[in-house]
This record gives sequence, C-alpha cells and structure tokens, in this order.
Amino acid sequence: MDSTDGMMAAFQRQDIDLRTMGLIGGMSWESTATYYRLMNQEVRTRLGPLRSAPLLIHSVDFGPIAEAQHDGRWDDAGALLADSARRLHAAGADAIVLCTNTMHKLADAITEATPLPFLHIAAPVGQAAQQRGYRKLGLLATAFTMEQAFLKDKLMQDHGLQVQIPDAPTRAEVHRVIYDELCQGIARESSRDFYQRAIARLQQEGCEAIVLGCTEISLLIQQQHSPLPLLDTTALHAQAAVEFALA
Repeated sequence: MDSTDGMMAAFQRQDIDLRTMGLIGGMSWESTATYYRLMNQEVRTRLGPLRSAPLLIHSVDFGPIAEAQHDGRWDDAGALLADSARRLHAAGADAIVLCTNTMHKLADAITEATPLPFLHIAAPVGQAAQQRGYRKLGLLATAFTMEQAFLKDKLMQDHGLQVQIPDAPTRAEVHRVIYDELCQGIARESSRDFYQRAIARLQQEGCEAIVLGCTEISLLIQQQHSPLPLLDTTALHAQAAVEFALA
C-alpha cells in the first residue's frame, strides 16, 4: 500500500456523522475514563483509525454525591444530576449517558430535566443476556444497586430475567471494595479473590452469567477471573451509546 492508499484507508468512513453524546461522569472518574476510552475505541473500530467519538462530559464532584447516597438524601443527589443534564443539553448534547449504575436510581430526575433521549444502562445488559440465552443472572454491585429495585426490576420486567444477589455479608464487602478501593483506583488481589468466591457461590446457586453492575468492577474483574460469562455494564453501555451516536 502506497502513502496515498494509506491516507484513503484512514479517511474511509468520513461520510458518516455521529451524534454528540453527553456523559454525566465523575462517579467515579475512574470509570468515566473507561467510558471515554471504550467509546472512542468503538468508533475507531467502526469508522476508521482517525475517527473518534464526539463527546461532552460533565464530571461531577463525587464526594458530596457519595455522602448524599449514604445519608439517604437521594433528592439532593437527583438535583445535582438534573443540573448536569441541563448543562449538557445547553452545550449541544444529542443524548444523555449516565456513567454509573447506582445513580440510575435517579433516572427520572434526569429524564425530567431535559427533552434529550436517556440511554438507560439496563437496556443493553438485558438485551445481551437475552441474545446469549441467559435466564438467571448473578448481580455484583453497590449495596444500593443489589438491594434496591431500580436495576433488578428493569432486567426482570423488561427482559424476563431472574436476578440473584449474594448474601448480606458478601454484599457488604462487595460494596466496601467499590467505595474504599475501586473508586480510588486501587485493585487488590485479595479483593479479586473475594469477588471470585462470590461469583463461585452465585454459580452454585444456578446463575448462568454475572452482571458487573457497578462501572468500577471491571477495573478488578475481567473474563479470565470468572468461571461464568460476564456482562460488563460499562462496556455494554458504552457500546450502546456508540450505536445510538451512529443511528
């Protein structure tokens, strides 16, 4: 291939425009960085080596939001996310992507704040499970996501899936690792071992796949660490966002 051919290959899909996706991030910024990387990689794979994703990111300060979560002040957290959505709308976003599982508890606060489409994280997870023939899923996530209904109900009601969560002591440790380690960029081998034991117990309870239902968990657990197939919400959500941007 001569230099002209190489240049033409690099620009092979310039005729395709993408919508601008608005990302509400910072919860934590560790996983928001993963969204940014995955979405740009997906666009490059689909459209050519010099293409990248048009993105607007409003990255919040997670500290006050994490305090509101643990204090049960969900209305306060919802007001902050609604403000983020309005900022992204004003900046020119064509849709909203919330880069966290737990805060999908407040999806209504975001959808009511702007007329923009909101890409719910449960949809691509449920679709992937159905396409792969899974019926019973194990869920690892924050305690909020494991114990409350907002994600589980979407998977069960919209996609006909069963969702199993670990026992209470396991849920508490899974939650602690997310906030005390993964959200701070720490991935400990001892915590990986604990998560692997949790996965093994869910497998014994009949689960056919594991939902990594917190956007940080993929920093610790990848497919080589699990005897069951993984449904990584971060990767599936990022891919769905690119699908929407290309639609």
